[in-house]
Amino acid sequence: MKRLCRTGATLVVGAGIGASVSSLLSVRGGEEDERPGLLSRVPVVPTVQASEATVNAGGSAMVMKYGFPSLANIKTRESYVSSYDPRTRTASWVIERLNVASLSGPSDRKYCDFKEDDSVHMFHRATNADYRGSGFDRGHLAAAANHKWSQKAMEDTFYLSNIAPQDPHLNQKTWNNLEKLCRSLTKRYLNVYVCTGPLYLPRQEADGKLYVRYQVLGRNHVAVPTHFFKVLILEQADGRGVELRSYVLPNEPIDEKVPLERFLVPIETIERASGLLFVPNIMKRTTGLQAITDR
Repeated sequence: MKRLCRTGATLVVGAGIGASVSSLLSVRGGEEDERPGLLSRVPVVPTVQASEATVNAGGSAMVMKYGFPSLANIKTRESYVSSYDPRTRTASWVIERLNVASLSGPSDRKYCDFKEDDSVHMFHRATNADYRGSGFDRGHLAAAANHKWSQKAMEDTFYLSNIAPQDPHLNQKTWNNLEKLCRSLTKRYLNVYVCTGPLYLPRQEADGKLYVRYQVLGRNHVAVPTHFFKVLILEQADGRGVELRSYVLPNEPIDEKVPLERFLVPIETIERASGLLFVPNIMKRTTGLQAITDR
């Protein structure tokens, strides 16, 4: 198990994931996957101090409290902040802040429609026609149900720049369960910061070499991710610090009997695979960070 630690606190970053991702990204699997209580061993780091502001329940003003994973093509919406990748026609990441207040309100999904993002040049944006007949769902990165506090906030989650092609079974079953887990954690934590994004991971082919291959959809060649990630930063209500959980799921049907904790990975796995950085932002006001290798 990999650990990052500093005086007075320990950041434990590690858990099991499916064999395909494990072999590609050097994530430990095997017997560790079967150990009970995996979620009880999630990492804890000191609270990062940041000035608070009086904002709406789920508004974007406080979303970036723990920093930007990258700085390219930043877009700010009512309910989330994202970094858009014009090459894939999807976001590289989307960050939202959930709490009890943001999950209740008058908004209704039936008034929302998937729509093009006019802030993206027409050469580089997805359209609904790209998804039509593709066999993929328009999968939310920032989930609509996370933002019932405002109709505008919920509507903003339907921009196609917040959408990625997702296997229907994954979208409607296991991924939906992960989104529900994120919402349920607001009962235990003051705020739940959720960063979601696509991954395009290599696979070994018959010639023994690794290749990154992914399907593209429609006239605009919208990239179909091979995997998706979620990074959760959980603020403890008593001010003791934050917990960090990170998941990677393949973009394919997953047996619902497989527990979500099976898809926990070291945060380093996501940082390496995505080109994003999370821990330095969280720890930037601390000293004495030490990395401990596998034992």
